[in-house]
Amino acid sequence: MTDFNIILFMCNWGPHAAYQTLQDTAARIPDEIQMVRIPCAGRISKALLLRSFEMGAHGVALVGCQPGSCRYGTGSFNAQAHVEDARGILELLGLGKDRLRLATFLPDEPERLLSFLRDFSSEIRHMGPSPIAPAGQRLQVPEGEEIVQEIVSAHDVYACQDCGKCSSACPLTLAGKPFSPRRIASEVIAGHIDDPAVQKDIWSCLTCGLCYDRCPSAVNFAEFIRDLRHCLALRGASNYTAHGGFFQSLMRTMTSDKLPIRHWDWLPEDVQTDSTSKVLFFGGCAPYFDIFFRTHLGVKTRDILVDSLRLLNFFDIHPALLMDERCCGHDLLWSGDRENFAKLAQLNVRAFRDMGIEEVITACPECYHTLARDYPQQGVEPGFKVTHIFDLIEKEIDKGAISFKELDRNLTFQDPCRLSRFEHQADLPRKLIRRLNPVSFNEMPEHGASAICCGNSAWVGCDAFSKALQVKRLRQAHGTGSDLLVTACPKCQIHLRCAMEDPFLGEELQMDMLDLTSVLAKTIQWE
Repeated sequence: MTDFNIILFMCNWGPHAAYQTLQDTAARIPDEIQMVRIPCAGRISKALLLRSFEMGAHGVALVGCQPGSCRYGTGSFNAQAHVEDARGILELLGLGKDRLRLATFLPDEPERLLSFLRDFSSEIRHMGPSPIAPAGQRLQVPEGEEIVQEIVSAHDVYACQDCGKCSSACPLTLAGKPFSPRRIASEVIAGHIDDPAVQKDIWSCLTCGLCYDRCPSAVNFAEFIRDLRHCLALRGASNYTAHGGFFQSLMRTMTSDKLPIRHWDWLPEDVQTDSTSKVLFFGGCAPYFDIFFRTHLGVKTRDILVDSLRLLNFFDIHPALLMDERCCGHDLLWSGDRENFAKLAQLNVRAFRDMGIEEVITACPECYHTLARDYPQQGVEPGFKVTHIFDLIEKEIDKGAISFKELDRNLTFQDPCRLSRFEHQADLPRKLIRRLNPVSFNEMPEHGASAICCGNSAWVGCDAFSKALQVKRLRQAHGTGSDLLVTACPKCQIHLRCAMEDPFLGEELQMDMLDLTSVLAKTIQWE
């Protein structure tokens, strides 16, 4: 018999008074209810709600004050927005939105509260156990320098010449942050990895790869940082994940192989796919991004996936879709969780093999690099060809009889780090841009392999200096005289859009953005 576990986050004010009345009168509250007393329902973020399910909850209820009675003013409204977004995420995961509920009560409503708790408990029992398998406790490595020195040797960090070219190119350093890649290298070699300042810098790195591009000794500093983060995570050190670690929690949740994910349920009916095709389109996490950020940023990165599929359809390519598609694992790997990355990779590869997939096409540069490079590097052989959609489109256009409608916009382009530097493909999107018919295309001062990062990678280390980078990049985009910023990564759109929400500079920074796949899809035509 399953022991059900229902987490009840309860506001300390109105509803808790009602709950205390139930306790004082010895009311029969369902045994599976585990109450967590909180200062305000509006303080429970989407990350905490999802984390509860990741840790084994079968249901979660957030109970707050009725609108208008919140002692903090907007708590009830914030709680409603968080729960609505989290329910959308749970629906995509296949967990079901009804496992998460929001309810509000006044202090004099104990009987109504009891009725809610009993009804919710009954509904959760009817739904059955959650398909999420709680992650086991991570093995921790003993303190000591041996593993650290192995990482130093593996990346030949001893070859560092202390020349400073990495620091002089680092976007964070140039943004004014007291941060130096060569200092991190020197401190780690000297055995100071336990220094809190060194650990903070390890989590601050953007892993954008500019330092590797400039290093005369070819020290791959980004991968060095990635492995140090794994070491720190195993040793139980604190990390600096953004958004309360929501996206890392989301990806760990996806390692549950019985989770009936509904990744593509939202897809428009006019998109043509073929479940028997040996070519699969891998979408990535855009559907989750749009739900998570819809209240604050209103991004529409799902459009990238739809327009990618419409471009493939234009060339009579009807790919298969993995209906229960999971994340590729990029952000887990680059935030130090190699174990759960490996679980995701194995689940993905097994699913592709079961479908007989021979080629995977993706529009996300992080998905591309992860599937094509990180999987085999981390010991998971894909067994299929990985193609970035830009490469496929360029080859299809080369066959002829293709043109593009006039585009009444002035364009500039934001390079994604994983494509321009990690994959050395900075020219690929530009070939496609040059095929378009815009009013103009003007490059920003730093572009191609020298482009400035959008300010964050793997949802780690976002801070005021990340925002300074984004502001700098948007000002550079405006400085080109352009009115459309073309991107090639959903996260670039999210991070740059976030900077546009600045209450003081937002109006100055506002600029239309479209992914290159969307620009191509909207203008491509047969001659």
